[in-house]
Amino acid sequence: MPNYITLGNWTEQGIKTVKESPKRADAVSALANKLGAKMQIFYTMGRYDIVALTEAPNDDVAMQLLLEIGKLGNVKTQTLKAWTTSEATKVISKVSP
Repeated sequence: MPNYITLGNWTEQGIKTVKESPKRADAVSALANKLGAKMQIFYTMGRYDIVALTEAPNDDVAMQLLLEIGKLGNVKTQTLKAWTTSEATKVISKVSP
């Protein structure tokens, strides 16, 4: 399954209701599972407040999940599509000499 790395920062609403964040994280993980994806959420210090690692069946499912998260208004996200080393090696092997 494709991998995605999501970087998130609290919105004003999200930080004001931060105590509800663990419940929201559980709900997002449950939604990911319902859509056939797996999401690990990490609370972080530094430039980003949250980092999520997601495996989803395809880009459409990943986009739907991110839109569902975004419409709640608690975090602003940036998402990167990621390849494992073995996946990237297959692509790199096709690069012309």
